[in-house]
Amino acid sequence: MDYKKRQTELRSLLDSHHLEVLLVTHAPNVRYLCGFTGSAGALLVSEAGSMFFTDGRYTAQAREEVNAARVVIARKAPLLAVAEHLAKQKKRTKAVRIGIEAEHLTVAERSRLVRLLPLPLRLRDTSSLVEQLRMVKDADEVKLIRDAALSGARLFDRALEAIHPGIKETEVAGVMEYAARVAGTEEMSFPTIIASGRRSALPHGRASTAEIPRSGFVVCDFGVILAGYCSDRTRTVHVGRPEGREREVYDTVREAQQAGIEAVRPDIAVEEVDRAARRVLKERGLAKYFTHSTGHGVGLEIHEMPRVAAGQHEVLRPGMVITIEPGVYIPGHLGVRIEDMVLVTEHGREVLAPGSTELVTI
Repeated sequence: MDYKKRQTELRSLLDSHHLEVLLVTHAPNVRYLCGFTGSAGALLVSEAGSMFFTDGRYTAQAREEVNAARVVIARKAPLLAVAEHLAKQKKRTKAVRIGIEAEHLTVAERSRLVRLLPLPLRLRDTSSLVEQLRMVKDADEVKLIRDAALSGARLFDRALEAIHPGIKETEVAGVMEYAARVAGTEEMSFPTIIASGRRSALPHGRASTAEIPRSGFVVCDFGVILAGYCSDRTRTVHVGRPEGREREVYDTVREAQQAGIEAVRPDIAVEEVDRAARRVLKERGLAKYFTHSTGHGVGLEIHEMPRVAAGQHEVLRPGMVITIEPGVYIPGHLGVRIEDMVLVTEHGREVLAPGSTELVTI
């Protein structure tokens, strides 16, 4: 990973936002910029260089992992150590604007910083500066995400082996999660979703103690973390023979997902991708049952920028990785979702870990 390059790109953003310093506290952003994977750390980025602050628990880890930044091991919380460091700098004659990640810093933490930092140091709220850089993945990141996608995709085979009438949703999830650990993944990207029968109409129906019914859809949404990077995939199967209406809904969602994937290419706004998928559902009278965005970015976090939704004007660029995951959720009856991760390439797209989306019946 070229951490020095990432920090250089961030410094150019600071200049355009009229900031002299950025205090990075969101753990995924810290990891992206310097490589530290621990849970307690803060990175101070300025034109003069970068300093990483952590406590004694991470002495060895910080010295092994941190790149392109001076490591400071403090006897207090990293945020307080940063404030103390800034306050001790030589007397300044002009205001210094210090950007903070407003979306990731609590009100209490911000207030504490204000109290500790003397004038002319001034805090300025920023929004998603590092996340803007993270949207476009470099070659190393694409490889790691592809590996995670492939590893995660294999779990669907375990689900198919486990699903049968009478087994609890949590048991199916357990089989998948155990297989993920045996395969060497760090953890799941999010709590595994196994939602069957009427519960399939819950878009985020985490695995429960409900038993798989003798007939109905089972939505399986799952992902793993491998070397820090997430995967995300959804497949929907049917227990028993699907009726005409069920088959119609499934085929429509499948067509909508394909339309969304085919719309992905450089220089197109994400709202156009959302529109392409949603148009298919609208034509079949199912659009009102699609209650979330068509997709989202994936990387060090399971949900990243950009958000693939109506009214979102971010333009796709080569190196972005997004999900395409339309769904139909008819309350009290059924739900279907199909999801794949898609890499934006120089001339189009690549589905990471491609696999069949034909309806599987059990």
